[in-house]
Amino acid sequence: MNNFKGKSIILFDGVCNLCNSTVNFILKHDKKKQFIFTSLQSDAAKKILLQFPMKIFNLDSIILIENGLIYEKSTAALKISKHLYNGYQLLYLFIILPKFIRDWIYNYIAKNRYNWFGKKDTCMIPSEEIKNRFLTD
Repeated sequence: MNNFKGKSIILFDGVCNLCNSTVNFILKHDKKKQFIFTSLQSDAAKKILLQFPMKIFNLDSIILIENGLIYEKSTAALKISKHLYNGYQLLYLFIILPKFIRDWIYNYIAKNRYNWFGKKDTCMIPSEEIKNRFLTD
């Protein structure tokens, strides 16, 4: 993981179609290549999360690790948007909404994501062009 100093790490549900589409969207709009990725199901994610033993994480949340701090759910999504181009940074303005409201919306979508968007049997395998943006087990 030392090769990723100065980068932010996004942990995502690797079998969720919505989550995989979100990762592809971030890759497209992350012009500075700020983010690296790993699925929550991976050994790499388990090792990373062991560094934060005071928190219990579920597979239904996106997790962002940035500057040694960990964010999840709506806060993670909004902090990610801050680094994206083409006006998507403006989404960060929603951070002013109370967390319980933002997370209620996030949880509603997360609870229904498999029904609405489907799910894969296995985690996505990154193509050669983006492989260097993913942590491997």
